[in-house]
Amino acid sequence: MKKVAIYAQSYSVSSEKEIKTLIKVLEKYNTVIFIEKDFYNLLSKHDILNKKYPVFGSFDDLSESFDALFSVGGDGTILRAVTYVRDLNIPILGINSGRLGFLATVQKKEIKEAIALLMEGKYSIQERTLLQLKTIPETNTFSEVNFALNEITIARRNTTSMIGIKTYLNEEYLTNYWADGLIIATPTGSTGYSLSCNGPVILPDSTSLIITPIAPHNLNARPIVIPEDTSIQLEISAREKDFLISLDSRITTVSQETKVYIEKAPFTIKTIQLEDQSYLKTLRKKLLWGEDIRNQASS
Repeated sequence: MKKVAIYAQSYSVSSEKEIKTLIKVLEKYNTVIFIEKDFYNLLSKHDILNKKYPVFGSFDDLSESFDALFSVGGDGTILRAVTYVRDLNIPILGINSGRLGFLATVQKKEIKEAIALLMEGKYSIQERTLLQLKTIPETNTFSEVNFALNEITIARRNTTSMIGIKTYLNEEYLTNYWADGLIIATPTGSTGYSLSCNGPVILPDSTSLIITPIAPHNLNARPIVIPEDTSIQLEISAREKDFLISLDSRITTVSQETKVYIEKAPFTIKTIQLEDQSYLKTLRKKLLWGEDIRNQASS
């Protein structure tokens, strides 16, 4: 890998040690390194870098000539990194300096070993489905970044009253969810917000989506798994004049009259899975499945 990008959240330098280690190891392999502009300025301000590096500030500054993007932080940092990569097919490798880390699978102490495996070609590329949003009337809040890797969520705003969400699948009526909101999750997002609302875990390469109600009043409303090529239409009714739509960590307010259309995005995000990693290992570790002493002998 001769050309890579590094992205981290720009609000702190808590990942200083990881950044230094990552840059040092990459330079050992004569790799050209680009750093996200705001984070680069922060690193420079704190005298963490010992020389100048080229920077990128948006999707337009990247291209398919990049061999990888390193996201340093937690899963939220990767969700932000996706808005830079979009459909450029640049594989993402997450270095976990955050907390849980389902997507950011390389731990701090494993950076050197991870880069070595990467340079030796000992990895595979995992393609992850995204969701795409369309609204009528259109809202310009999300503009070109109208997609989500984890989930698209509809939620009530400024009220304790539930909202009604009429749901149609491929133009056929499913039900009207009376709830605090509704989550449409990808397999990647199945271990996120949807999981905390009792949604199922789905493996990343599954060709399915999940619809999960948030605190439904109709108690027989349960999460449902649907084919990924399903088109979803939502119509919202509420006491308030508007409601919230969030795409991963990005959120906006829209009027109650807005119709929401959700479908699989026309591109995927590529993530890097190193030779010694597997999703099942990650599940056992992150969800503490191995904490049951009856499983320890076989873990």
